[in-house]
Amino acid sequence: MSHPTFAGAGYAPGPGFDAMWRQLEPLGRCGGTSGYRRFAWTSQDADCRAWFRAQAVARGLHHEIDGNGNQWAWLGDRSAGGAVATGSHLDSVPDGGAFDGPLGVVSAFAALDELHRRGARLQHPLAVVNFTDEEGARFGLSCVGSRLATGLLDRAQAAELRDADGTGLLHAMERAGHDPEFVGPDPERLAALSAFVELHIEQGRALADTAHPVGVASAIWPHGRWRFDFSGEGNHAGTTRLADRRDPMLTYAGTVLAAREEARLAEALATFGRVDVEPGAVNAIASRVSGWLDSRAADEETLDRVVAGIERAAVERGGRDGVQVAVVRESFTSRVVFADALRDRLARRLADGAGPVPVLPTGAGHDAGILAGSVPTAMLYVRNPTGVSHAPAEYAAEEDCLAGVTALADVLEELAC
Repeated sequence: MSHPTFAGAGYAPGPGFDAMWRQLEPLGRCGGTSGYRRFAWTSQDADCRAWFRAQAVARGLHHEIDGNGNQWAWLGDRSAGGAVATGSHLDSVPDGGAFDGPLGVVSAFAALDELHRRGARLQHPLAVVNFTDEEGARFGLSCVGSRLATGLLDRAQAAELRDADGTGLLHAMERAGHDPEFVGPDPERLAALSAFVELHIEQGRALADTAHPVGVASAIWPHGRWRFDFSGEGNHAGTTRLADRRDPMLTYAGTVLAAREEARLAEALATFGRVDVEPGAVNAIASRVSGWLDSRAADEETLDRVVAGIERAAVERGGRDGVQVAVVRESFTSRVVFADALRDRLARRLADGAGPVPVLPTGAGHDAGILAGSVPTAMLYVRNPTGVSHAPAEYAAEEDCLAGVTALADVLEELAC
């Protein structure tokens, strides 16, 4: 059976890695912090989505947007089955770094260009994907695009998601020009995939002191988000005696400290990274405080124990402060172990003179983790010498980024060519 080269399949190389990075880098950047605010279904997100479409068109790829707003760029006929997809996301956390998400998308296009340069022959369709709203910065739930596609989030649940201004997700989609009529599971598209490989900047320093610019993921820790609501009594900050106060801020503060201790003892992670205060006046005792807990652990039993300990500490402290405590779990993702055979195949392919490629677990969630229940998935990590993630100091050296492109091209060649 004859298989076409990339050129024979209608592919033409586009702008190189550096050129793509320069085009994408200013989009959604906040001058005050040097970080990024690329939130789902905003004008900044639209600019990034337009960039993605332009990269697809420049290479002769078929660009399409699925019912959930995820962007796909196809080389070959998707209906042929056995397709291999790669990519990541372009949205950001508030004031996030440049690499988390975009590195995987830029590298995906660059890897296809590298396969064209090698004269690789296409045995299976290839796709580059930009999953929408991976970070959950606007609507409070991560990996919305991939959750919808896999059915882990249904249409009714999606319709309930609201941003801080009260705008619903489906309405935001519509305002941004995307028809939300077909929001929901996409089993036909997922059935066309034989593998999904996501390249991502490392979110830590496991590779920093090694000779390896690229590592392979082994698993994603179970993780979730919980909202803690502390209800007290609003009052005057200047006239209310300390003994007469029912101050929910005290209970919240005690809960934050308890979260740190519970996580430390369990060798887990627990973070209160967002807090809302009512009424929010400097000269008023708060009537209500809501804090959002992000917690992660190596296994679900440990995670359950940590969160239960934090909730117990909150209720006990609330009893002393005269404050009511309510806890709602807003999202949860079970432990993900990437496909063993695919992971090992990637590790063998990437082994070099420096020895076996590092295989690393992570506490960070990804679209690859969501897809893992439906499609064999794997991840590659590019070395991050700062270890910083979700902040402007996030960084990968150019030579390491290019090594990541080469590694991704090697993997795609192994799987699809």
